[in-house]
Amino acid sequence: MLIKNQIYEGRIEDYTAQGQGIAKIEGCAVFVPNAIQGELCRIRIEKVGKTWASGKMTEILEKSPHRVNRSCPVGKLCGGCEFQHMDYEAELALKAERVRQALNRLAGENLEAVPITGAPSLTGYRNKAIYPVAAQKGRAYAGFFRSGTHQVVEHPHCEILPEETQQVKNLVMDYVNQYRVTVYDESAHKGLLRHIFVRRGAVSGEILVCLIVNGRKLPHVPELLQRLQTVRGFRTLVLGVNTKPGNAVLGEEFISLYGPGYIEDTLCGLTFRLSPRSFYQVNHAQAERLYKAAIRLGQIQKTDLVLDLYCGVGTITLAMAGAAGKVIGVEVVEQAVEDARENARGNGIENAEFFAADAGKAALELENQGLRPDVVVVDPPRKGLNADAIQAIAKMSPRRLVYVSCDPATLARDIALLKNHGYKLKSAQAFDLFPRCAHVESVALLSRNTECESQNNP
Repeated sequence: MLIKNQIYEGRIEDYTAQGQGIAKIEGCAVFVPNAIQGELCRIRIEKVGKTWASGKMTEILEKSPHRVNRSCPVGKLCGGCEFQHMDYEAELALKAERVRQALNRLAGENLEAVPITGAPSLTGYRNKAIYPVAAQKGRAYAGFFRSGTHQVVEHPHCEILPEETQQVKNLVMDYVNQYRVTVYDESAHKGLLRHIFVRRGAVSGEILVCLIVNGRKLPHVPELLQRLQTVRGFRTLVLGVNTKPGNAVLGEEFISLYGPGYIEDTLCGLTFRLSPRSFYQVNHAQAERLYKAAIRLGQIQKTDLVLDLYCGVGTITLAMAGAAGKVIGVEVVEQAVEDARENARGNGIENAEFFAADAGKAALELENQGLRPDVVVVDPPRKGLNADAIQAIAKMSPRRLVYVSCDPATLARDIALLKNHGYKLKSAQAFDLFPRCAHVESVALLSRNTECESQNNP
């Protein structure tokens, strides 16, 4: 049994899904942040469980050649960029290996490698930011949560965000402090301003600002607008009403205080309307690569019916519409579906339908109505497909299933379940949409046709 506060020597052998290093010490798995595989370290134990422990490096005895100096002044405190201590080559290898291991361990595959598409830029790529706010000694500030906590770390300049996004944050906080707007205290459920939500179109440059508040009104709106109108691309200001206790960010009601309440951006040659609740990949350049790979894998023909579950604002659905006979998108968020319908109209696409419903339940209902799509596309949240969706897909029996995933573990779990229904994994590829961060996207092709040629490099 390891002893708390004692220092041990250990070599980093692997990584957790969150990117922490894993060392085996006296038969116990010890989780160590900011570590790199292969390094020999001295580790101070901070927490001890029955079969695991967590610790902090006090000294690196054998340093990895992939270790680099952090460029972010609050990188060790902020819970956002987990991999700033390693070079990008090591980060990509880590992420590709995470996908490979998940597919082999949980889906019963035997993949020697999974290819990964790296990002063209490691800075300024993120088109959305959500800043929690806090106050100390009479001064309000915004930043990001410290890892594993709801303690806000003030962040003067985040490298993965565009300058305009950070300018918005700074101007809002100047307004908050000047007019003494109260900020939300989660424990007491008091205070007005909870979060600052900023979305910027990577191509259009248009900016949506949504202030999440514990109420329905905001004081001194003209003075705030005067500030925001100095930001290049600012188009709309929205009040997001969230009066419920807890840590959920977005509520159910949005009030437009200035502008149309949405922005527009271009992806895969199409224009999309984006509201506060619209799902839209945060890395535009990589999203295009990911979606184009998904479209290629679908091998859609002009006579095909395509069903897109978890369709968001219709990005993949509408991108596939040009090749298909008809496309159907399903999304649980009603505002996103409204945006998807408007996106279809705005792009002159007439062979697309969208439904607001739970993806699994809608798929079952469509199957009961006799819908038999040729290709099914899924892009579920991190928790993966629910049982209804898997059951409906199996009954519909599409010839191809294209699975876009933001979590390798749930992707592998769902592939294992789909294999029980006669599907086979034909290819898998990872895409790095979150450089310097632990998340990784992937796209997998499953097929009923065992004669289908494997495509290892979509």
